[in-house]
Amino acid sequence: MTTPVPDVTNTYNFPAGKLFFLPPNLSRIDEGGLRKHGLITSGNLNKTGAFEQGRHDQPLITIITVVFNGVQSIRNTIQSVVSQGYDNIEYIIIDGGSTDGTIDVIREYDNVIDYWVSEPDHGIYDAWNKGVALATGEWIGFLGADDIYLQGAIQSYIGLIATFSNTQVDYISSRANLVLNSKILRTIGQKWNWKSFQKWMNVAHVGSLHHKSLYEKYGLYDLTYKLCGDYELLLRPRSTLHAAYLDMITVNMSVGGASDNLSAYLETERAKVLTGGRNFWLSRFERIFSIKKWQLRRLLWY
Repeated sequence: MTTPVPDVTNTYNFPAGKLFFLPPNLSRIDEGGLRKHGLITSGNLNKTGAFEQGRHDQPLITIITVVFNGVQSIRNTIQSVVSQGYDNIEYIIIDGGSTDGTIDVIREYDNVIDYWVSEPDHGIYDAWNKGVALATGEWIGFLGADDIYLQGAIQSYIGLIATFSNTQVDYISSRANLVLNSKILRTIGQKWNWKSFQKWMNVAHVGSLHHKSLYEKYGLYDLTYKLCGDYELLLRPRSTLHAAYLDMITVNMSVGGASDNLSAYLETERAKVLTGGRNFWLSRFERIFSIKKWQLRRLLWY
């Protein structure tokens, strides 16, 4: 039985890499980056003007950062990407119209960011969809504006990708440190398996990589979700998702992001039932149990 793909209504509902710039927008504040200067990341564009993804042993990796008023942390995030040491990275930043100086920091890195734009959006998944539409990489990852890649993270992903040969892989995850005020609270991220994933988000999504074909087959992020759209999209293939696991810590993720609140558990329950096909009452019990664990952790952490 084929899993139905949710109807995602938004301006950018088409496969990755179909835009070089975002369409004109009267509310746009600014845009920039290498593309605006006529420069293209090596391996992106062939002589006929068609996009290509580079050599098999050095695939183009697109990293997307979404930010809104993140002046305190965006510099560290950018530096963690541009200092990776892997040559074939395409970096895209989607800013939601920041007013706190974030745009000024982004402008400082205009010569190392492939494309950035600042304009109002309809939330994180609208911004992610813009980023995916702009991405020309074979693999696409998302790094939060207060998260950082650890040194060598992308190269480690590349080493794993090189072992795939002719095997089709849709998604690669790793492990991530949860950090609060520079203190590591715990490490998250398990190997994907459907038995666990249909119950809860057992993978560390931050910094993980999605093959471009995943979006071509299942569409973009559903804007009716405000906090758990990443989980919902990965539920669409159900047990047919071809996932790989990099058993190392690649990211420091700041605690207190958008998904760190009670509303996320309600959205998770909806996604499990409507997209993942899980039993309603099992999902309800799992939500209550997860909230209790979350409340206990907050007591211990704060």
